[in-house]
This record gives sequence, C-alpha cells and structure tokens, in this order.
Amino acid sequence: MQRLSNNFRPKFTDEECMTIYLFGIAEGKFELKAIYEFIKDYWPGWFPALPSYQKFNKRVNMLADAFRTLCALLITERGIDENVRTHLLDSMPITVASAKRSNWAKAANGLCDKGFCPTKGTWFYGVKLHVLGQKRYEALPNLCLAHIAPASLHDVTVAKTWLMDNVHNLDIYADKAYVDQVLAEIMAQQNVNVFLCVRKKTGQEFLEAADALFSYAVSRCRQAIESFFNWIQQKTHIQSASKVRSDSGLIAFIFARLAALAFFYW
Repeated sequence: MQRLSNNFRPKFTDEECMTIYLFGIAEGKFELKAIYEFIKDYWPGWFPALPSYQKFNKRVNMLADAFRTLCALLITERGIDENVRTHLLDSMPITVASAKRSNWAKAANGLCDKGFCPTKGTWFYGVKLHVLGQKRYEALPNLCLAHIAPASLHDVTVAKTWLMDNVHNLDIYADKAYVDQVLAEIMAQQNVNVFLCVRKKTGQEFLEAADALFSYAVSRCRQAIESFFNWIQQKTHIQSASKVRSDSGLIAFIFARLAALAFFYW
C-alpha cells in the first residue's frame, strides 16, 4: 500500500501482515484474534516486528483493497478455459448479525443491511457474495467473478448491473431467483444464454413433463455451485462475520478468505 508519509516503509511490512492473515486462515484460525495469538505463540521468530493486536487489526483493515486485488490476481493467474462456455451463477449470505439482532445492527453499515435468505428461511444483517464460476467436469467450478452487495438487494437487481459489462458469449445456469425479462434481454445482447428452472404459473399444481425434465437438468448442472459454497464455508467459515465492525474489515474478511483458497487450494 502506498504511503505518503515519512513512515512509508514500516518495520512490520504490509507483506508480513497479509501473509499472517492468509496463513492463519489456511491453518484453520478464522478469527483475527486467534490468528494473531497463533502467530505470536508459534511463529514469533518469523515476524520479529509483530505489533500489538490493536495495531495488527488496524493494518488488516487498511489493506482491505490489497486483499481484493490479490484475490483478483490469483484468480487471473490460474486462468480460465476459454473453450468452456458453461458457467454457474448464484449467491451466498454472509452474516454480520443474526436474525435476533438484524433490526438494530449497525456494523459495517456502508455495505450491510437486512435481508432474507430463502435457503435457510431466515432474516439476517450482512451482505451477499455473488459468484460466477466456470463449470468443470467432476470438480468444483473455477471462480471467475465475485461481487458483494447489500443483503436486501435481490439477485436479479445485482445481476443486471454486475454482469452487464463483464460477461459475453457464455451459457449461464442459475436458479429461479434470476427469472426476469429485462435481465434476459440484457444477456441476449451480449450473446449469453441463461438457463433457469421453470417456475410454476399461478394456480399451477404440477409442472408439465417437459418443464419438469428441463428444471431437473438445470438443477443437476447447478449442484456444483452449491457444493462450491459449502466447500468455501467449510474451509474458511466465510458466512460467519459477526466479529466484523467496519466496511474495510468486512472487505478484508471476505477477500482474504477467497485469496487464501486461491493460493492454497485452487
């Protein structure tokens, strides 16, 4: 991170700070305090200038954009197979405050608000992580794009702006939340085919046989993105951000975890 002061190169460097955070996540330490104590107890010789926990926490928050950039660089370095058109689109909730506290929570309020998670059937305060991944044969998808948005924004609303200039010449499989005529028209202009599960019409009890088979095929294709989200949660506990208090802290929390996965596992 560029500094315009006399202390432009502190003894405890930005590289060391980011290394500690990523290494701690890879070692199964998911809270910043636990990561700090782990390094202090077991790796002090590697980081002789390790500051106090309060200063370390502040440095992590200052480097939020650096974690986001590092994540993008690691994803780009891995590369995407241009011959594969099939991509998967979905979102997952990241909870800063649970349903009981969602009405009056104010942490990271520049990014977060109250929203509903249909999968879990509960309200929460936080953000949604929107992901577009390239499908792979018998493997988890390759992460192509990641975007965070307030929890209250519908997936379709986010997709209309987020995907407008970022995707071309693809086949995207998504769930029924993305059924929208305007989105379909935008994607068609960019030569993007969007395949969605068929919704039942008002008063319709059962889908027609052809629609049911088509929805089943789309659901089978989408299972990989659900497994991908479960894997991210298992490795990083990314959905539990209850210790986060600022916008920069939340950005660092999310993208440091994605960067750690990209570096250590992908």
